[in-house]
Amino acid sequence: MTSQTTHVPTADQIRRAPKVLLHDHLDGGLRPGTIIELARAQGYSKLPETEPDKLGAWFRDAADSGSLERYLETFAHTCAVMQTREALVRVAAECAVDLAEDGVVYAEVRYAPEQHLEAGLTLEEVVEAVNEGFREGERLAREAGHRIRVGALLTAMRHAARALEIAELANRYRDDGVVGFDIAGAEAGYPPTRHLDAFEYLKRENNHFTIHAGEAFGLPSIWQALQWCGADRLGHGVRIIDDIEVAEDGAVTLGRLAAYVRDKRIPLEMCPTSNLQTGAAASYAEHPIGLLRKLHFRATVNTDNRLMSGTSMSREFELLVDAFDYTLDDLQWFTVNAMKSAFIPFDERLAMINDVIKPGYAELKSEWLFRQTVATSGSSTPGE
Repeated sequence: MTSQTTHVPTADQIRRAPKVLLHDHLDGGLRPGTIIELARAQGYSKLPETEPDKLGAWFRDAADSGSLERYLETFAHTCAVMQTREALVRVAAECAVDLAEDGVVYAEVRYAPEQHLEAGLTLEEVVEAVNEGFREGERLAREAGHRIRVGALLTAMRHAARALEIAELANRYRDDGVVGFDIAGAEAGYPPTRHLDAFEYLKRENNHFTIHAGEAFGLPSIWQALQWCGADRLGHGVRIIDDIEVAEDGAVTLGRLAAYVRDKRIPLEMCPTSNLQTGAAASYAEHPIGLLRKLHFRATVNTDNRLMSGTSMSREFELLVDAFDYTLDDLQWFTVNAMKSAFIPFDERLAMINDVIKPGYAELKSEWLFRQTVATSGSSTPGE
């Protein structure tokens, strides 16, 4: 166990715990029913299934191939129905509502504007539609009694040549819902150094960016993202484990790159279920997040693609609790790590930690202690 306390959370407590999500793809989190309705309205006839349950199962099965390239192919269907302003507003609003219902209080959701231009929208119109949807989703969540703030990360596709254009777009909307920049897509053959002009531009503008690195490709991908490009965070970064040696007696030796990542407190946007699907980890119990947590790396827990992985933040936490006997203290540690690493101003991050996250976990721990006291004493109320 990683904590001195024994606040092992129930599934209900995990769901109610305040959570922070830094790595979630908008086009990877659609509701199956929404895909079907949008496809019908737009005349898209290539869906493999037309019933929500069957379509959701198809996405999960297709993503379970163990190949990142095959995993990425599933996005052809979701992107196909996200080509109009109305569709983008709806999908973004539902995203915010779904996350809020799962206890997420802060989320950074990423998408590639260049993938939503087939029906004639401009890049600006795409960004404004998604921003409108996030604000609508936040409003609907408040009405339902949930609190959430959603920021957008604009993504450039690493196989394309529009990174600088998308970086400039992210900078233009940085005070209007967009909190940073990202590059995504297949890593092999498309190193982040192909987009140095975009990263140099963002650094000159004092803007934030993360880079998908160390998922399907190894340590060179991480090194390039940090030392050539200057990434603030690593999208996944799971292969940093290749620079850590564990001896038979349990002694741990960090290589120079792993030591640098830990010493500099570089956030790792880890996505356990997605990593299993793409072959970056063999099982939850063997996922590098267990060792990285023990070694106090700046590890965070994320969903990546909720539709393809059939997951949520609560489910990711539940799986880690089962694999590593994590407690409420551990879940709070991951959550605070994520909030510290968010791309919003320091005072706003601090307010979320002190006013929302810590009080939320303190309440859950008090509830746990009360239940333990009742169970030990055999009483049903404190006064009995």
